Amino acid sequence: MKLNLQEIPRVRDIAKETFVRDYLKPQRPVVLEGFIEDWPAYRKWSLDYMKEKAGHKTVPLYDDRPVNHKEGFNEPHAKMKLAAYVDLLKREPTRYRIFLWNILKEIPELREDFGYPDIGMRFMKGLPMLFFGGRDSYTFMHYDTDLANILHFHFEGRKQCILFSQSQNRYMYKVPHSTIAREDIDFYDPDLEKWPALKKAKGYVTELNHGDVLFMPEGYWHYMRYITPGFSMSLRSITRNPKFFGKALYNLLIMRHFDVLMRKMKGQSWIDHKNEQAVIRTHKRNGIKV
Repeated sequence: MKLNLQEIPRVRDIAKETFVRDYLKPQRPVVLEGFIEDWPAYRKWSLDYMKEKAGHKTVPLYDDRPVNHKEGFNEPHAKMKLAAYVDLLKREPTRYRIFLWNILKEIPELREDFGYPDIGMRFMKGLPMLFFGGRDSYTFMHYDTDLANILHFHFEGRKQCILFSQSQNRYMYKVPHSTIAREDIDFYDPDLEKWPALKKAKGYVTELNHGDVLFMPEGYWHYMRYITPGFSMSLRSITRNPKFFGKALYNLLIMRHFDVLMRKMKGQSWIDHKNEQAVIRTHKRNGIKV
């Protein structure tokens, strides 16, 4: 691993007051071990269980192809029955992922399998989202448009997570009018000669196993790579930081719609321009001449 990353601390049997004091208020990431061992989901949730409960559902699939102007905002690259998708995950490596799949809408009976932890976070209870991935599939480095606090619960298999705080924005090759980094940066094994600003970035890394819960503070950049097939669930809590709340409103109400409009007007040249500006602006901020 070439990036400057420190291991995210792991704690077990943490009290609410300790979590709020040591992690939520100072906005520090942490992995909670043994946190959901009393949930039915801890015992029951697996790829086979999801296939049994929702195998008949058609699911949207996404891969790691770069953004293209011809594709709509967050439009899936393929669709498949969940049963067939689980079979694919178990049979061979695949880049196809499911993300932001609302289980209350799709599989309401699973609501009985988990709870909303009393840990000092006010969760948006209508938005428990599932994420699935095959071996070696990954998400691009990004942060969420609403800059929420997130608890990320992992089930089955192993998953690597790389995080950076908003304080590292100047090094991340952020694409303008978006919340993603350049999609051609391999954050698992980055070329630091091609992307020299990343040498200055300081981040975090961890590996999640079944039952681990990752706390991601507000607006944290994250890159997720599935080491083995598996899935996760995220619960969200609205940002407490007034500055981030304003940015979230801007992202949702203005930035997204402006970007969609420019894609329609200028096509691929708009996307190419943004990617070029990501490099120009990052190098300029850091005094890098290439």
